[in-house]
Amino acid sequence: GALAPAKTCLFRNASGVMYVAGCASRRSDAVVWYHPRRRRVFDHLHIEDRRERWAVGCADLLLKPLGDIAGWRRAAAPDPPRRVLLFRLERIGDLLMALPALGAIRRRLPEAVLHLVVGSWNAGLARLIPGIDHVETLDVPWLARGGPASTPGAVAVRAAGWRRRGFDLAVNFEPDIRSNLLAAASGAARRIGFAAKGGAAFLTDALPYDAAHHVAANALRLVDRAAAASDTDPIGRADAPTLRIPDTAHAEAARLLDAGDGGGPLVGLNPGTGRAITRWPEQRLAEAGAALATQVDATLVLLGSAAELAEAGAVRRAVPAGVRLIDLAGRTSLTVLAAVLARLDVLISGDTGPMHLAAAVDTPVVAVFGLTDPRRSGPLHARSIAVHGDLWCRPCGRSRRPPRRCTVGVPECLLAVNADTVVAATRRLLHGGEALGTARGGAPAHRPDRRGCSTSS
Repeated sequence: GALAPAKTCLFRNASGVMYVAGCASRRSDAVVWYHPRRRRVFDHLHIEDRRERWAVGCADLLLKPLGDIAGWRRAAAPDPPRRVLLFRLERIGDLLMALPALGAIRRRLPEAVLHLVVGSWNAGLARLIPGIDHVETLDVPWLARGGPASTPGAVAVRAAGWRRRGFDLAVNFEPDIRSNLLAAASGAARRIGFAAKGGAAFLTDALPYDAAHHVAANALRLVDRAAAASDTDPIGRADAPTLRIPDTAHAEAARLLDAGDGGGPLVGLNPGTGRAITRWPEQRLAEAGAALATQVDATLVLLGSAAELAEAGAVRRAVPAGVRLIDLAGRTSLTVLAAVLARLDVLISGDTGPMHLAAAVDTPVVAVFGLTDPRRSGPLHARSIAVHGDLWCRPCGRSRRPPRRCTVGVPECLLAVNADTVVAATRRLLHGGEALGTARGGAPAHRPDRRGCSTSS
């Protein structure tokens, strides 16, 4: 049952096959052969599913003449723009990774009126962002995850309202053909977004998406195209605005935490993630928390939304009796959660929204990564540690459509992260050490810089 060590890397390009390095097998003499990756039709699209990639690629071919015509008839936009429409329709982490870009566009367009459109789940959080003049909610069907979604009629009514307001500029931070269509429907004279998942014809400025860099760095590239940099705000500056957490939320956080605080460090445990495929096992999270309670006298703070009570309950039951634990799962709004995270000494979490929220309120984070890549979606905090396993296949980035072998049980890239590694990383942050983490197999963790590009430590 134990995994054999990874083998040496050999390539045989001339014969059309290659042996892949780091491929662990359940037999020490196993050999796995792979055909080189053939170039796919519509390979420029960052869409893994073949059918979806073909559908979007064919739509782009049909839409290209329309885009050419739209380019010829492009309305003149005032410079600088006075009314700006910003789309960040996805989940909590996606909005928070756009904070540096939102701060940059506010600094570069100080007189403009900024309208931010988000999903209803992010409305409270969006209103904490300084510099945003108006927040609107729109729950598009492809991001609602089974919850209530705006009907096509409601979307059309909203688009008509945008057109009446006469926006000069629309920026879509989501690389998606459907949200690019929304940007076009807004009637904005200039529309900036990504072409990586189709819909370039709906934009006046369609940029490629650089998958080698952080989401935040890509968002800043859109701002660089939308508003010229200056001596006071040069390209490369990535200061994220500080969230304006209300005093009432701070007071509620103090009430929730003070009752169980034993005087040691407050260590947050966040077991839930947006998708089960990216979730570190609850037993290991509880093991790490119990070890920290013993070693540094930590008080554990268990977090989670109302939809994550089962995961939080599994952690609570696995924590030994006698360990100080404050259970806040399902008991906080997003705004109060931000205030709670701001009072923690460190948060242990998977790749999910609260991880980014902790970084946004200046709380150190130990983030456990599996299929996803910390270089692309790691926490934007100078004192964060991204811990991951040392497997040849990671990061595959296929959390939405994972490989078949990863859909049964916990993926091996998450099982490769043990509790001792997470405890060591947490203790380093608690003791004021540099943000340096290593995976179970010795691979270096990745730490994003202030612009969102990553560095290896």
